[in-house]
Amino acid sequence: MAVIICMLRGVNLGPHNRVKMEKLKALCESLKLREPQTYVQSGNVIFKTDERDPLKLAKRMEGAIQKKFGFQTDVVLRSTAELRDVVARNPFAKRRGIEPGKLLVTFLASDPGEEARVKVRAIKCAPDELFIDGREAYIYFPNGAGRPTLSWAAIPRILKVSGTARNWNSVTKMLEMAEKMERPSDV
Repeated sequence: MAVIICMLRGVNLGPHNRVKMEKLKALCESLKLREPQTYVQSGNVIFKTDERDPLKLAKRMEGAIQKKFGFQTDVVLRSTAELRDVVARNPFAKRRGIEPGKLLVTFLASDPGEEARVKVRAIKCAPDELFIDGREAYIYFPNGAGRPTLSWAAIPRILKVSGTARNWNSVTKMLEMAEKMERPSDV
Protein backbone atom coordinates (compact mmCIF):
# COMPACT_ATOMS: atom_id res chain seq x y z
CA MET A 1 0.00 0.00 0.00
CA ALA A 2 1.45 3.36 -1.04
CA VAL A 3 1.79 6.37 1.23
CA ILE A 4 0.82 9.57 -0.60
CA ILE A 5 1.45 13.20 0.31
CA CYS A 6 -1.42 15.38 -0.90
CA MET A 7 -1.16 19.17 -1.14
CA LEU A 8 -4.16 21.31 -1.99
CA ARG A 9 -3.60 24.56 -3.86
CA GLY A 10 -4.92 27.83 -2.48
CA VAL A 11 -6.90 26.69 0.56
CA ASN A 12 -7.14 28.60 3.84
CA LEU A 13 -5.15 31.57 2.52
CA GLY A 14 -7.87 34.13 3.14
CA PRO A 15 -11.62 34.28 3.47
CA HIS A 16 -12.20 31.99 0.48
CA ASN A 17 -11.67 28.26 -0.02
CA ARG A 18 -11.77 27.49 3.69
CA VAL A 19 -11.43 23.87 4.76
CA LYS A 20 -11.14 22.63 8.31
CA MET A 21 -8.52 19.91 8.47
CA GLU A 22 -10.81 17.51 10.36
CA LYS A 23 -13.32 17.83 7.49
CA LEU A 24 -10.56 17.20 4.95
CA LYS A 25 -9.53 14.13 6.92
CA ALA A 26 -13.15 12.91 6.97
CA LEU A 27 -13.41 13.48 3.20
CA CYS A 28 -10.31 11.33 2.68
CA GLU A 29 -11.81 8.59 4.82
CA SER A 30 -15.02 8.74 2.76
CA LEU A 31 -12.88 8.15 -0.35
CA LYS A 32 -11.46 4.99 1.27
CA LEU A 33 -8.04 6.59 1.79
CA ARG A 34 -6.50 4.99 4.86
CA GLU A 35 -5.09 6.59 8.00
CA PRO A 36 -5.26 10.20 6.75
CA GLN A 37 -3.20 12.66 8.77
CA THR A 38 -3.27 16.40 8.16
CA TYR A 39 -0.39 18.78 8.63
CA VAL A 40 -0.94 22.50 9.38
CA GLN A 41 -3.94 24.36 7.98
CA SER A 42 -2.83 24.76 4.36
CA GLY A 43 -4.40 21.63 2.92
CA ASN A 44 -1.76 18.96 3.46
CA VAL A 45 -2.84 15.39 4.10
CA ILE A 46 -0.79 12.21 4.14
CA PHE A 47 -2.59 8.88 3.66
CA LYS A 48 -2.30 5.28 2.48
CA THR A 49 -3.99 4.05 -0.67
CA ASP A 50 -4.16 1.09 -3.03
CA GLU A 51 -4.79 3.46 -5.98
CA ARG A 52 -1.93 3.09 -8.48
CA ASP A 53 -2.87 5.96 -10.81
CA PRO A 54 -1.99 9.33 -9.21
CA LEU A 55 -3.79 11.34 -11.92
CA LYS A 56 -6.99 9.37 -11.39
CA LEU A 57 -6.69 9.80 -7.61
CA ALA A 58 -6.07 13.56 -7.90
CA LYS A 59 -9.12 13.99 -10.17
CA ARG A 60 -11.28 11.94 -7.80
CA MET A 61 -10.15 14.08 -4.85
CA GLU A 62 -10.70 17.34 -6.78
CA GLY A 63 -14.25 16.24 -7.64
CA ALA A 64 -14.99 15.27 -4.03
CA ILE A 65 -13.64 18.61 -2.74
CA GLN A 66 -15.78 20.50 -5.28
CA LYS A 67 -18.87 18.55 -4.24
CA LYS A 68 -18.27 18.69 -0.47
CA PHE A 69 -16.79 22.18 -0.01
CA GLY A 70 -18.18 24.03 -3.04
CA PHE A 71 -14.95 25.22 -4.67
CA GLN A 72 -12.42 23.94 -7.17
CA THR A 73 -8.83 23.38 -6.09
CA ASP A 74 -5.88 21.61 -7.61
CA VAL A 75 -4.70 18.47 -5.84
CA VAL A 76 -0.96 17.81 -6.14
CA LEU A 77 0.25 14.36 -5.10
CA ARG A 78 3.67 12.91 -4.40
CA SER A 79 4.65 9.47 -3.18
CA THR A 80 7.01 9.14 -0.24
CA ALA A 81 9.81 8.16 -2.64
CA GLU A 82 9.12 11.22 -4.80
CA LEU A 83 9.15 13.55 -1.78
CA ARG A 84 12.37 11.91 -0.56
CA ASP A 85 13.84 12.68 -4.01
CA VAL A 86 12.68 16.32 -3.76
CA VAL A 87 14.60 16.62 -0.49
CA ALA A 88 17.67 14.90 -1.97
CA ARG A 89 17.68 17.28 -4.99
CA ASN A 90 17.54 20.46 -2.88
CA PRO A 91 20.09 22.73 -4.61
CA PHE A 92 20.58 24.69 -1.37
CA ALA A 93 21.26 21.69 0.89
CA LYS A 94 25.02 22.13 1.14
CA ARG A 95 25.04 25.90 1.40
CA ARG A 96 25.50 27.53 4.80
CA GLY A 97 23.10 30.14 6.10
CA ILE A 98 20.00 28.98 4.21
CA GLU A 99 16.96 29.58 6.41
CA PRO A 100 14.37 26.79 5.89
CA GLY A 101 11.43 29.19 6.35
CA LYS A 102 12.67 31.26 3.40
CA LEU A 103 13.01 28.30 1.04
CA LEU A 104 9.88 27.32 -0.90
CA VAL A 105 9.30 24.34 -3.11
CA THR A 106 6.62 24.73 -5.75
CA PHE A 107 5.19 21.30 -6.53
CA LEU A 108 3.86 21.17 -10.08
CA ALA A 109 0.87 19.00 -10.96
CA SER A 110 2.65 17.67 -14.06
CA ASP A 111 5.95 17.93 -15.90
CA PRO A 112 5.97 21.20 -17.89
CA GLY A 113 8.72 20.04 -20.24
CA GLU A 114 12.25 21.28 -20.73
CA GLU A 115 11.30 24.20 -23.02
CA ALA A 116 9.11 25.69 -20.29
CA ARG A 117 11.78 25.09 -17.64
CA VAL A 118 14.30 27.00 -19.79
CA LYS A 119 11.93 30.02 -19.83
CA VAL A 120 11.67 29.95 -16.04
CA ARG A 121 15.44 29.63 -15.61
CA ALA A 122 15.84 32.83 -17.66
CA ILE A 123 13.87 34.91 -15.12
CA LYS A 124 16.02 37.55 -13.42
CA CYS A 125 15.09 37.63 -9.76
CA ALA A 126 18.20 38.46 -7.68
CA PRO A 127 18.62 38.45 -4.75
CA ASP A 128 15.98 35.68 -4.82
CA GLU A 129 17.24 32.42 -6.30
CA LEU A 130 15.26 30.01 -8.45
CA PHE A 131 16.10 26.45 -9.50
CA ILE A 132 13.69 24.26 -11.42
CA ASP A 133 14.15 20.54 -11.83
CA GLY A 134 11.51 18.13 -13.07
CA ARG A 135 8.16 18.87 -11.42
CA GLU A 136 9.58 21.11 -8.68
CA ALA A 137 10.84 24.67 -8.46
CA TYR A 138 13.05 25.58 -5.49
CA ILE A 139 12.92 29.25 -4.63
CA TYR A 140 15.03 30.90 -1.93
CA PHE A 141 13.92 34.31 -0.67
CA PRO A 142 16.90 35.64 1.38
CA ASN A 143 14.83 38.69 2.41
CA GLY A 144 11.72 36.61 3.06
CA ALA A 145 8.78 35.74 0.84
CA GLY A 146 6.88 38.80 2.10
CA ARG A 147 8.96 41.15 -0.09
CA PRO A 148 10.10 39.01 -3.01
CA THR A 149 11.77 40.14 -6.19
CA LEU A 150 10.30 37.05 -7.80
CA SER A 151 6.57 36.44 -7.79
CA TRP A 152 6.62 32.72 -7.04
CA ALA A 153 2.94 32.54 -8.00
CA ALA A 154 4.00 33.46 -11.55
CA ILE A 155 5.98 30.23 -11.96
CA PRO A 156 2.96 27.97 -12.65
CA ARG A 157 1.56 30.60 -15.07
CA ILE A 158 4.81 30.73 -17.04
CA LEU A 159 5.02 26.93 -17.05
CA LYS A 160 1.31 26.58 -17.96
CA VAL A 161 1.06 23.95 -15.21
CA SER A 162 -0.69 24.37 -11.89
CA GLY A 163 1.21 23.92 -8.68
CA THR A 164 1.34 24.70 -5.00
CA ALA A 165 4.21 25.87 -2.82
CA ARG A 166 5.33 24.72 0.62
CA ASN A 167 8.19 26.00 2.74
CA TRP A 168 11.10 23.73 3.49
CA ASN A 169 10.01 23.10 7.08
CA SER A 170 6.67 21.76 5.80
CA VAL A 171 8.33 19.64 3.11
CA THR A 172 10.63 17.90 5.58
CA LYS A 173 7.88 17.45 8.18
CA MET A 174 5.51 15.88 5.62
CA LEU A 175 8.30 13.53 4.52
CA GLU A 176 8.90 12.56 8.14
CA MET A 177 5.19 11.84 8.60
CA ALA A 178 5.04 9.78 5.38
CA GLU A 179 8.11 7.75 6.29
CA LYS A 180 6.64 7.03 9.72
CA MET A 181 3.43 5.79 8.06
CA GLU A 182 5.47 3.46 5.82
CA ARG A 183 7.17 1.74 8.75
CA PRO A 184 5.46 -1.45 9.88
CA SER A 185 3.67 -1.04 13.18
CA ASP A 186 4.98 -2.91 16.21
CA VAL A 187 1.56 -4.38 16.90
